Amino acid sequence: MARSTLPPAPAPAPALALALLLAACSLSPAGLAGAVRCNLQPVDSEVTYVTSQVPEGCVAHVPNATVDVHVLFLEFPRAPALLNLTVQMSKQNGSQAREVLLVLGLDKRVYLQLQAPGIPLQLAYHPENVINEIPQGINTIFLPASKSELLAWAGSKGAIASVAVLNNPKSILLRPDQAPRSPSSCDLQPNTDMGHRLEWWPHTEGSVRSCRLEGVAGHKQAHILRVLPGSGSEDRPRTVTVEVKLSCTSGDPDAVLILQGPPYVSWLIDANHSMQIWATGKYSLKIFPDKSINDHNHVLPDTPQGLLGEAERLNASVVASFVEVPLASVISLQASSCGRPQTSPTPVHTTPPKESCNADLLMALLQPNCSDDTMTLELKKNLILTLRCDISSLTFLDPRCQAEDRGDQLVLHSTYSSCGMKVTDNVVSNEVVVSLLSSSSPQRKAVQCLHTKSISLRLGLYLSPQFLQASDAIELGQQGFVQVSMAPQSREVLLKLDSCQLDLRPEADPVELIQNQAAKGNCVSLLDPSPRGDLRFSFLLRGHMVPTPKAGTLSCTVAMRLETSSLVRRPVSMRLNIVSPDMPGKTLVLPAVLGITFGAFLIGALLTAALWYIYSHTRPPSKREPVVAVAAPASSESSSTNHSIGSTQSTPCSTSSMA
Repeated sequence: MARSTLPPAPAPAPALALALLLAACSLSPAGLAGAVRCNLQPVDSEVTYVTSQVPEGCVAHVPNATVDVHVLFLEFPRAPALLNLTVQMSKQNGSQAREVLLVLGLDKRVYLQLQAPGIPLQLAYHPENVINEIPQGINTIFLPASKSELLAWAGSKGAIASVAVLNNPKSILLRPDQAPRSPSSCDLQPNTDMGHRLEWWPHTEGSVRSCRLEGVAGHKQAHILRVLPGSGSEDRPRTVTVEVKLSCTSGDPDAVLILQGPPYVSWLIDANHSMQIWATGKYSLKIFPDKSINDHNHVLPDTPQGLLGEAERLNASVVASFVEVPLASVISLQASSCGRPQTSPTPVHTTPPKESCNADLLMALLQPNCSDDTMTLELKKNLILTLRCDISSLTFLDPRCQAEDRGDQLVLHSTYSSCGMKVTDNVVSNEVVVSLLSSSSPQRKAVQCLHTKSISLRLGLYLSPQFLQASDAIELGQQGFVQVSMAPQSREVLLKLDSCQLDLRPEADPVELIQNQAAKGNCVSLLDPSPRGDLRFSFLLRGHMVPTPKAGTLSCTVAMRLETSSLVRRPVSMRLNIVSPDMPGKTLVLPAVLGITFGAFLIGALLTAALWYIYSHTRPPSKREPVVAVAAPASSESSSTNHSIGSTQSTPCSTSSMA
């Protein structure tokens, strides 16, 4: 009975659990009479699992580090590989996330799908090993490929919090949280459990094997899952979730699920059909997670041959799936066989399944290369063969624009004025259409190029962090603030400073300011972009040089791209005058002019106030005229009085007349 069709009433559920318990208790262990004849071969069943076990690794606790340094060495059997990588931090309770430096050592070319929500991340890798562009907001650093060089470089940036070596990963989840129970230093150890720090999903093609048990009649099938023990220091109790999905459409199969693992492992089983269960340790069903079943008197063999013998003892005629995985948190098994009697027995597949074309990765490899007036896409034939894809046609949106066969690659190219190109202010866009023999509908992908002819870059030097007034001169020992602006402005265009230098030749050597998108030295700082998106940085020019340079050239290389286009690099430069502090008759720069002006004004104001104070306290007081009261003033007296009043109003600075 399918698990998804169980009725909501509680009565059938205990009956199912009781039936499973009785079935398990009705069995008893027994030794093998002889060697079991069962030739395991790969089949087309699928198993996936999530594990924190790595072939080599370490985890350290570095609470006082300003940067979390993590190193991943990733090994793949063939190129190109598709890798999902997520860097995820636990909730910080309002505190700002610490900066994370992730160093990737890759032995093959990969298409990297990277996510780091809300984390200030720097990604260091060899540029030739990553096919696609890194998402906006993540700083990138280009490094050599040597493993020893990578470790040495990572150690120079701070205390290393974790290192892991992974074989053929499909997806990785890295949590750069603190690990207080870990040692203070990271020393590589074989067969390491990374714990909460890292979980990964490996590629598992060919991991499921099957065989027919010779001499056993019937149609019962066994699904055997063996979990290998982890590192000895991590044998804490843990639960492994086992998901089993069988392709049965008419009723439950005649099958047994055998789960063998270390003694500290318990099982949580989620199956879409009822079956007999035989497990080491205790187990529970996902529909009844609180009801645990445990047979302390039974221990399964811990060898493949012993487990095959156990399946034979349980009257299974076919081992439909046999899987060995490292210690994992979740294991998912999908099998196509159901273990029912059939009129004509279906033979067990003993050849590896043919892999279908990985269309997603094929389309990811189609990255446009852009020039001033041409868009070009190249697809290597050996990569097409590796992906097992049969391409019947590769065109632009205009089907008349077909790819050319140039021996070892297919090349699709066009000028910006043909093949259905759409040209806007800064962007040239089109669509690539790929027809596959294995698919009735073609694959489509939007492609874009920057219209670089319509874009101009400008470099500006400022002498204050407010970036108010540009200057063409800088004094030795002075701090300069540089801004790189683009016209016309566009939110679609993503800008980064690849490198900058100040060339002071012939008097002095060039000064490296920015290299590989990182500040070169302590005297250079990358600043936040302007509200318009202009790139900014500052540098401090050395104060003493012999001989003293009189001029220099400030030049930068700017990397520009769209979300779906390849990187385009453009140079921009400006000429600077270098002013020496002791240069006779040197031209005053703006801060000096403003300082002198303000100082002169302040001195003048203080002198004026002092003179006024001296004048007001040293002048002799004037004598008052006596006032004579009369009953009927004469005309002459009236005139004299009016004249006195008029004299008093004309001298407001007199202190006596204002009394």
